[in-house]
Amino acid sequence: MAQTEKPDAIALLKADHRKVEELFAAYEGAKTSGRKQALAEEICMELTVHTKIEEDVFYPACEGAVEEDLLQEAYVEHDGAKVLIAEIEAGGPGDEFYDAKVKVLSEMIEHHVEEEEKRVEGMFAQARKAGLDMDALGEKMLAEKEALMARYKAEGTPRPETLTLGGTTLA
Repeated sequence: MAQTEKPDAIALLKADHRKVEELFAAYEGAKTSGRKQALAEEICMELTVHTKIEEDVFYPACEGAVEEDLLQEAYVEHDGAKVLIAEIEAGGPGDEFYDAKVKVLSEMIEHHVEEEEKRVEGMFAQARKAGLDMDALGEKMLAEKEALMARYKAEGTPRPETLTLGGTTLA
């Protein structure tokens, strides 16, 4: 039974996707600046952790198992999201373009999720078809996710580092 309590890699990533979709929907319905700020901060933390576990564990495991172009696009999409995350975290609901940045981030993530979750040619489908050990990957990703969440809640979410922009740390 213990095995069913731990999600495989794809189930874990899909659960993250659904959570962030719910947070974006809540943001769109938020009326107060305080609520928007809290939701935006939660969105940024969730996405920062999600991209980190994908880049540290899942994507390296996919090297050679999924189409190279798809993997490269995923890294670039992550970096685009990281730029917006840094800008959102540096600002607040009273700032010009704040709502627009959250909206564009939502749209970017929606596209990224679609690319990963496509039924036949998506990254998740290709990874499963290649026979990657999703249980082992899920266990490793869950351990890293729990450690990152605890650290980020205690210390604050760090500024993201991009991979495709020369390893730039966004300030």
